[in-house]
Amino acid sequence: MSREPPPGEEEAPGGGGGGGRAGEGGCYLALCARPVHFEKANPVNCVFFDEANKQVFAVRSGGATGVVVKGLEDRNPISFRMEDKGEVKCIKFSLGNKILAVQRTLKSVDFLNFIPDSPQLEYTQECKTKNANILGFCWTSSTEIVFITDQGIEFYQVLPEKRSLKLLKNQSINVNWYMYCPESSVILLSTTVLGNVLQPFYFKSGTMSKLSKFEIELPAAPKSSKLSLSERDIAMATIEGSCKKTHILKLNRTGKFALNVVDNLVVVHHQDTETSVIFDIKLKGDFDGSTTIHQFVLPARSIQPYQIPVAGPASVTSQSPVPCKLYSSSWIVFQPDIIISASEGYLWSLQVKLEPVVNLLLDKGKLMDFLLQRKECKMVILSVCSQMLSEPERGSLSVIATVFDKLNHEYKKYLEAEQSYTMVVEAGLSRSNPLLKRPVRTQAVIDQSDMYTHVLSVFTEKKEAPHKFTIAVLMEYIRSLNQFQIAVQHYLYELVIKTLVQHNLFYMLHQFLQYHVLSDSKPLACLLLSLESIYPPAHQLSLDMLKRLSTANDEIVEVLLSKHQVLAALRFIRGIGGHDSISARKFLDAAKQAEDDMLFYTIFRFFEQRNQRLRGNPSFTPGEHCEEHVTFFKQVFGEQALMKPTTF
Repeated sequence: MSREPPPGEEEAPGGGGGGGRAGEGGCYLALCARPVHFEKANPVNCVFFDEANKQVFAVRSGGATGVVVKGLEDRNPISFRMEDKGEVKCIKFSLGNKILAVQRTLKSVDFLNFIPDSPQLEYTQECKTKNANILGFCWTSSTEIVFITDQGIEFYQVLPEKRSLKLLKNQSINVNWYMYCPESSVILLSTTVLGNVLQPFYFKSGTMSKLSKFEIELPAAPKSSKLSLSERDIAMATIEGSCKKTHILKLNRTGKFALNVVDNLVVVHHQDTETSVIFDIKLKGDFDGSTTIHQFVLPARSIQPYQIPVAGPASVTSQSPVPCKLYSSSWIVFQPDIIISASEGYLWSLQVKLEPVVNLLLDKGKLMDFLLQRKECKMVILSVCSQMLSEPERGSLSVIATVFDKLNHEYKKYLEAEQSYTMVVEAGLSRSNPLLKRPVRTQAVIDQSDMYTHVLSVFTEKKEAPHKFTIAVLMEYIRSLNQFQIAVQHYLYELVIKTLVQHNLFYMLHQFLQYHVLSDSKPLACLLLSLESIYPPAHQLSLDMLKRLSTANDEIVEVLLSKHQVLAALRFIRGIGGHDSISARKFLDAAKQAEDDMLFYTIFRFFEQRNQRLRGNPSFTPGEHCEEHVTFFKQVFGEQALMKPTTF
């Protein structure tokens, strides 16, 4: 397969049919469901891969009979023809597909604009260094390109309107081979006779920066002064948040290997066993003071078997799909997550499946550490939480506590970052710091609403577990939130109270409130008021709570009336001595809306008595606007039911 050599070309897994010898159970790696299908490599059709745009180029007859470009992201292929000016060595679009670059010789690169209303005339740039040969080129932006020669690198700006290039910077250095990581815009050059001294260059916004070079330790002293480290021995990829230290991955096997990086995991494919293993360098390894040694996280498994659909007319496609030859010798692996089969004409992205991991990593603490680093982890984590609360996988309280603490540690980190960001913005310091960005809420942030909706409320409704265990779990989650100084949302306390009430555990409810295990809040106080009919002390407990909160009394009344707890609202207002000044109409409105005649009678009579006590007459004054309620009272109970003025 024609292309610039990737890491692991000869080391790519080989041989074998669909499925792996380690068994298919619990396959945690899969090829993407919608691969890119392209014309197979053959004597007439050459296939190239561009790692920056993740595009496959199928070039027929040097482009004279057509070039077809396909990518995983862009579902509409780009098709065009170009003049056959010799064998194509390398072909790539700029970022954004506006300019095409084609290398046909060792001395120059040809360019073709794909800009609307721009003439499609080729223009050429020869390398500046005399007697140098171009090893390849890399686009670092939509208009910036780097030529890598055997004598150094040349950084150009492409001027499509002028159909020319402008040299921005060049650097002389002997180069054996090179590698490019588009995610970090770093080109790595192999230098010296043995090839094990690597010189990185970083590109950004028209600038080229020379980074510190480093040396790769060779496994044994070379017998001769010849190239001992090739690009097949190196893979370049970005792992988010990894720090500057060395990690060693213990494979515990020999043979040919290829590497991918998927979801911040290093995936190592092994040819002989047709299996893959994954490493997570963010998990704790054995540290010897300079390097961290890691074992693979999960047992070796084959990539999930993949069926290739049979192409052709409808009459033919009724045939069964053909199993794909996994770990085929024609597979070529590109970073970070690309696998290409040139012989079958497919490009896949490799994916990690988290669901099978749950059954392979039985230690719940380690499982959480692993899942919290993955991008699409939220629903899997919530599912694990539900499972550990239910039979047959019910965990001990200590295990449940460990899981809650790990989740709330991530939750707290996000809340602190969000708070810091808000403080900077409110202080007006964000303008002086253009690099300041709002914290990204990843799926690892499992908040109280997530836990309540998907785990705890469902768990309490099932009523499978003993009620003591149920309450212990709820209190354990609240304990964990308090430990991380996260304000507990009232609906979690409400869930605890409702669970206690369901099981008539009023003594426990009283203790929780008395010793402030359940924090004071207005919604909680209102819930307690509503419990008065089944637990009379709840009324006084709620009043005490509201007094501690120094809550505005009219606000509490509004909340109670909105919940149609008219009598509770009246008792509350009497309890704090505010019943002489409240609006009669507001209470009568609420009583009427409740559609309970006896409730309306009770409230109406209360205000008649108040009027008598305050003014010596039970009638309502015009300013109270209660005429419609007086009329309603007469209609239902008769005029004789109205209270008569009392004289002494």
